[in-house]
Amino acid sequence: MGRAACRYRHSPPCGTRREQLLEIRENIRRDLRRFAKIESRLQAALPHYSADDIVEEYRRFRREYSLFPFMEGIIRALKDNGRIRTAETYRSALNSFRKFRLGRDIMLDAITPATMEQYGIWLKRCGVVPNTVSFYARILRAVYNRAVESGAIDDLRPFRHIYTGIAKTVKRALPLNAIRRIKALDLAAMPALDYARDIFMLSFYLRGMSFIDMAFLKKSDLRNGRVTYRRRKTGRRLAIAWEPAMQRILDKYPRNPTPYLLPVITKRADDERCAYRNAAYKINRHLKEVAALACLSVPLTLYVARHSWATAARAEGIPLGIISEGMGHDSETTTRIYLATLDTSAIDRANRRLLAALK
Repeated sequence: MGRAACRYRHSPPCGTRREQLLEIRENIRRDLRRFAKIESRLQAALPHYSADDIVEEYRRFRREYSLFPFMEGIIRALKDNGRIRTAETYRSALNSFRKFRLGRDIMLDAITPATMEQYGIWLKRCGVVPNTVSFYARILRAVYNRAVESGAIDDLRPFRHIYTGIAKTVKRALPLNAIRRIKALDLAAMPALDYARDIFMLSFYLRGMSFIDMAFLKKSDLRNGRVTYRRRKTGRRLAIAWEPAMQRILDKYPRNPTPYLLPVITKRADDERCAYRNAAYKINRHLKEVAALACLSVPLTLYVARHSWATAARAEGIPLGIISEGMGHDSETTTRIYLATLDTSAIDRANRRLLAALK
């Protein structure tokens, strides 16, 4: 999500003496609000409290409700609960905001609409697309809301001037003749490109299976001529007939020594998700070269295979219900309703028609 680095750097302007005095005044007001909340809590909890109690509570607040450690705690909790992917998205948002702040932490109650507006401007200058701006802002808003719900801070609605919507993206799909050109490329002398092309084609053959689902397919998922798996994104269980075209790609590579079926995660490692991410990065980078060799004008990525399968199926006249119309629905609920009523064998026949059309 976003750019790994940015030549633009956020640094607060020096400003005039009047601006500096206004900032000092706002900091004093913020501290007074903090002391007022602390005193209110102490009055409810301790009939007799001292100045030392107030100071200790103030220090605790500074430790626990500055953004970076507060968010780190949420990330740890997500990992402990097995929500690894969600933890990774929170980490991505934190890393982005940390770069914007040049590593300087900020108290949660010091995040203002101006802060978030400046962050949005910084992201845009870095070339980050609107949906990614929204992605980071929504995660930061969720973190902020946790602190509000705990009663530690008041809701100052700091996210009202940064984009938090979801813009429709332009879907890139390739027609069957372009898929044929990719398939027909002679890449024997370029193993890295050959491998990237094979994984792309395998995704297409597998009805546009997402790369993360492909990477984590187990050998035990393939039995009796079908590969059965559960989508990581939705949890839906799917079954796909294992076709000869799929087996031919698998036969090109040495048997995977790990429990995984495909030649993606090929070494036993503590952090298999890291291995998957590295593989995705390399494949997508090599697919750009594959696209150039195939004379494609559309940027080629692993996701293109997914959307291309649905578009090609539609072009072949396969009923929308059979191809699930899924990738065109605004609501995933509607997609699941369509898919839930389908006969799996009908989808397999449709997929077989597409594979035959490539020959």
